[in-house]
Amino acid sequence: KLVMEGALTALASVADCAQQEFVKYYDAVMPFLKNILVSATDKTHRMLRAKAMECISLVGMAVGVDRFRADAREVMDVLVTLQGTEMDSDDPTISYMLQAWARFCKCLGSEFLPYLPVVMPPLLKSASLKTDVCIKDLDEEDENGEDEDWETIEVGDKRISIRTSVLEEKATACYMLYCYAEELKEGFYPYVEEVTNLMVPLLRFYVHEDVRKAAVTAIPELLNDAKLAVEKGLAKPGHDMNWVKAMMDYILKELPDAIDKEPETELVGSMLQALHEVTDCAAELMDLNPQLKVQQMQQIMECLKGVMKKSAERQQERQERTKTEDFDEEELEALEEENEQEEEVLDQLSECLSSFLKKFKSGFLPVIDELWPLIMPMLEDPKRSSQEKRIAICIFDDIVEHAGEGGAALRYIEPLMPYVLRAAADAHADVRQAAVYGLGVCAQFGTAAVQQAVPSMVQVLTSVIQQPDSRDEDHEDVTDNAISALGKVCEFQRGAGFDTAATLGGWLDYLPVKGDKEEGCIVHEQLVRMVEAQDAALLGAQNERLPKVATVFAQVMNTDLATAEVTARMKAVLLSLQPMWGQLFVGMSPTEQQAFQQLMTTP
Repeated sequence: KLVMEGALTALASVADCAQQEFVKYYDAVMPFLKNILVSATDKTHRMLRAKAMECISLVGMAVGVDRFRADAREVMDVLVTLQGTEMDSDDPTISYMLQAWARFCKCLGSEFLPYLPVVMPPLLKSASLKTDVCIKDLDEEDENGEDEDWETIEVGDKRISIRTSVLEEKATACYMLYCYAEELKEGFYPYVEEVTNLMVPLLRFYVHEDVRKAAVTAIPELLNDAKLAVEKGLAKPGHDMNWVKAMMDYILKELPDAIDKEPETELVGSMLQALHEVTDCAAELMDLNPQLKVQQMQQIMECLKGVMKKSAERQQERQERTKTEDFDEEELEALEEENEQEEEVLDQLSECLSSFLKKFKSGFLPVIDELWPLIMPMLEDPKRSSQEKRIAICIFDDIVEHAGEGGAALRYIEPLMPYVLRAAADAHADVRQAAVYGLGVCAQFGTAAVQQAVPSMVQVLTSVIQQPDSRDEDHEDVTDNAISALGKVCEFQRGAGFDTAATLGGWLDYLPVKGDKEEGCIVHEQLVRMVEAQDAALLGAQNERLPKVATVFAQVMNTDLATAEVTARMKAVLLSLQPMWGQLFVGMSPTEQQAFQQLMTTP
């Protein structure tokens, strides 16, 4: 029996790794697996049957819905029957079945919907399980001490025993609910309200962090499912956008407070991610009640302020630990893990602020101003980490890029520009990338506020691009962002104390941008826009730079370095220059000339 269980586990792992390649073995293994599922009914074979469920579901996901569809329905009918039987609370079948149903859902997609009414009642029951806790004095007999389903801790003069098997089932069920909400989208609508009312209070289920993690991951998906159902006309009468807003209001009332009280650093990052995903989904609905919106923004601001303060305190505490006498290699490993978790918190904090600035634009600046006393030390204090410096610069970038209407962001540029210019030469590549990107958005959106700094911007960006190791893998994204920023300076800040024609000539020589594909698309669209405008500063007085332009066009057309629309524009420009193709070939190798002609003749 143990050998068979191990074999099923190994087979499931092979299928999970092989994915589509496992199709060739499907006909050989599936009948065998189904036979175990229906025949292993004895109590001593419960784990074997559970392993068969797991293996079948993983094989199905590996080979795909088209191959698995017929067997999936047969197996799910068996599970429906099995689910209707009475099982012991310690039967592993329960947990394995919950996970198998979720895998069937992921494999079958919307075809799984008819089974939801069967799957959901026991799943909701498992997710709603109450915690079994036993509290006794230390001098009392510990009845659960030898039971592996219970975990015991001593607090003061009390012994607290918690039944962990119940918690694991609850955590699994909550995660499965997330899987259904994420996979089925608006198809999960009939259960959205009930599951949301179950999940939100679990943000404070401090007995088990996996339950909290599943809940916080599910919440944005549930809100999105509700919104999609309303938008597609699938919701029942009375469930309109006001209903979606009420759901969002409920979430925004509880989530910031849960973030503030969350004891696990890793989960703080997950909760911040949920916060910006919720606002990404339905932030426009906040405008339906301006008075409540003010309260919500205040609560979010206090939440983010608390996150920043606690993060700084944790980092200070870790620095102090490195100075103690008993700091050893084991402590160092623990510290590195904590630092990684802290970086995730800071990344998600940055994502939150970026999301809010994109959604609320200058309306979010009062919150930024409240946070500013906590942001500036990230730039000014040399003891703060490079990660914090990068986050501070990213916040500045987003302010300038997304909150500049009516000149609202200009007041941030002058005091922060010296920090950003220095950061462009920072030892850490991620700091440099944030800084050079920021110089680009300053050039594009900073209008006259940046003119005094433009010569320094050109000098700094050129220096970054011309570094000997600028095309090394670790630095390529920085270089590509610097090239993009330099192009923006040339386009939007002409006449601001630098030689535009000479700088554009150098900029053109740096193209195409191949490392950072997102920036590449932006740069190459800018190039074709300037060529369409017959920009003499770019092309040269006698159009002497046209061959280089044609070479760049030929290298990026019909690739992921240019959108289909930009490729079409490039092709139109080149076709208009057909009488000059002989001159354009001057800068191309024979292979490039052949590729160029093929591009021009392909519809």
